[in-house]
Amino acid sequence: MAHAPTAAVNDEQEGRPQMTNVEGRVPEQATTAESAGVQRVTAKAPHPSAVEHFVRMRDGVLLATDVYLPTRGGGPGPTVLTRLPYDKSGDYCFMPLVARYFTDHGFRVVVQDVRGKFRSEGETLNFVNETYDGYDTLSWVASQPWSDGQVGMWGDSYYGYTQWAAAASAHPALKAMVPRLTGTDVGALPRREPGAVSCDVEMSVSRLYALSWFHDNDFLMWDLDTSVRPLAAEAERFFNLVGARSASYDLDFPYASTVRRFPSGSPFDTPAIPVLMTIGWWDNCALWQWADHRRIDRDPRWRAGEYLLLEAIDHENHSHFELPDLKSAAESEAVLRRMLQPAVDFFDVFLRGAPNTIPRVRWQLANSGDPSFRDSPCWPPPGTRQDFLYLHVDGAEFGSLDAAPGTEQSVSWRHDPNDLVPSPVNDSFAYLSEYPDESSRMRRNDVLAFVGGELEEHLDLVGPVSLSCHVSSESPEFDVFIRLLDVSADGSAHLVARGQQTVVPQSAITHLNVDMGHVGYRLPAGHRLAVTINGSDFPDYVPAPGTGQHRWLATDYSATTQHLKLGADDGARLEITVLDEAG
Repeated sequence: MAHAPTAAVNDEQEGRPQMTNVEGRVPEQATTAESAGVQRVTAKAPHPSAVEHFVRMRDGVLLATDVYLPTRGGGPGPTVLTRLPYDKSGDYCFMPLVARYFTDHGFRVVVQDVRGKFRSEGETLNFVNETYDGYDTLSWVASQPWSDGQVGMWGDSYYGYTQWAAAASAHPALKAMVPRLTGTDVGALPRREPGAVSCDVEMSVSRLYALSWFHDNDFLMWDLDTSVRPLAAEAERFFNLVGARSASYDLDFPYASTVRRFPSGSPFDTPAIPVLMTIGWWDNCALWQWADHRRIDRDPRWRAGEYLLLEAIDHENHSHFELPDLKSAAESEAVLRRMLQPAVDFFDVFLRGAPNTIPRVRWQLANSGDPSFRDSPCWPPPGTRQDFLYLHVDGAEFGSLDAAPGTEQSVSWRHDPNDLVPSPVNDSFAYLSEYPDESSRMRRNDVLAFVGGELEEHLDLVGPVSLSCHVSSESPEFDVFIRLLDVSADGSAHLVARGQQTVVPQSAITHLNVDMGHVGYRLPAGHRLAVTINGSDFPDYVPAPGTGQHRWLATDYSATTQHLKLGADDGARLEITVLDEAG
C-alpha cells in the first residue's frame, strides 16, 4: 500500500478533523477533476524507454506490462520484476527511474500494472488475484528471449506484498525477492479470534484504500466527511458520486472477508527463497513486516536465506538522517541509490552467482549523527540487554519512569469519541516529512504521560520495545495507544516507537503486552525518555464508539473511562532493549 496519495486530513469541518481516505501524496501527473467532488488520476502512456506488452493470464485477462532492456550486454540475462497498482508509467512511483537504475546495472526490468489497475484488464480487487497472476507473469518472463530464467522481485508496500503472493505460487523462476516496507498482511483489517482479549486497531486506510486505489482502474481522490454517522454512509455517498460500487470494499464490509490472500497456501509453506527485507524505524506498516520476520525466524528453511536492512526511514522512504531537507528518489540520485543499490547487490549474489559478502543484518542507529550501516550476524545485535522501567504517578505535571515498581495504585484516562486525540501528522505514511513536536499532546487531559529522569550519558535503544500492563474499563471495547518519545532539554518530544491494541474485555481486568515494534535510536545525554497512553489516534485509526458497535456502522457514541494499574510487580512496565557497547 505504499506510494499512495494523500488528502488533506486535518482540515476542520464542523470542528472535527478529516479522516484520510488514502496514503502518501498526490501523483504528479495528469488528473481530471470531476464536478461530483472526486478527482480522478488516469494512466500515463508508457515511458519511451519501455516496450509495452499485454500479457495473457490463465483466464484470458491481459495485464499491461512494460519491458526495459539494458543498452549494453545483449543476450539473455536476469530480470527484476515489479507488479504494482500505482501506474507502471506514473510519476508517483517513478518506475522508469527505478528501471533505469537496474538496467544500468545490467538487469532486464519488467513492470506490470496489476489486474484491474490503470492499463490492465480485469476486475479491480485488491489482494485476491496476485498469487496466480504472479505465477503467470513469471512464466511469461522466463520464456522471453532476453531472459535467462532467473527472476528477482522488488518493491514497496503493496508491490512488496505482490512478491510474497508470487512466492506463494512456488514458481521455480523466482530466485530472490526484496520486499520493502510491507508484509504478507499489509493493510489487513483486524480479525477477532474467538476468546481473544485484544486485536489490532483498525487503520482508517484499510477500508478506504478500496475507495481510492482499488475502486476501478484509476485512482480516485475524495474527502470523507467524518462528522457523518454512521461512517459507512460516507462510503455509500461515494458510490453515488462515482455511479458504481467497489468490489474490494464490499468484499470486506462489514467484516473482513474469509477470501484468502494466498489461495494456493501460505508463502511460508513453499520452498524458501532468499529474501532481503527493508524495514523502516518510522514506517507505520512495520508491524506487518516484523510479524513476517518472526514467522521466518521460526522456520529454519526461510531463516537461512533472510537478510535484514533496518533503516531510519518512514513509509515514503524519507530518512531521519536527511532531516530537514528531505528529497524523494525522483528528486535525488543519492536517494535513489540508497533505495536500490542494496537490491542490486542482493540480486548480483542470488541471480548472477556473485560471491556472497552481504551481512545478515545491516542497521542504522538513528539520531547518532552517523548514517552508516552497522553489520550484525543477528537481530537484535550481540551486546544488547533488556531493561524495565515502571510507570508511576507522583503528583508532578507528568508521571515518572523508574527501575523500581513502586507502590500499587491506579490511574485513569478518558476517551471521548466526540473529542478525539488527534493524530500528530497529516500523513502518517510520510511521518518524517512533518516530524512533529508531540509535547503538546502530552499535556492533553485525556493523555497519560510518564517521563524518565535526565540521562547522564547517551542511551542507545536497539531492538524490540513493548509495554506490559493491566487495564480495565466499563466499555465493551476500547483502544490503548502507546507512544515512546524522546524529550529534549527544551521540552520538545519526538516519536521513537509506538504500539496500539483494541481491547475486548473477557474479565474485569485485562492483561496486555503491547508490541511497540523495534527501534535503533540514540537518546543523547540530557534527554529524557517518555511514554504516553491514551484512547484514540484520529484520523489515522478508526475510533472506538464506546458502545461496542461496529466502528463504521455506529450511530451512538459514548465517552468512557479506562484504568491502568501501576506499581507492584505486575504494574505497567516498559521493556526496552539497550545496546551495552558504546555505539
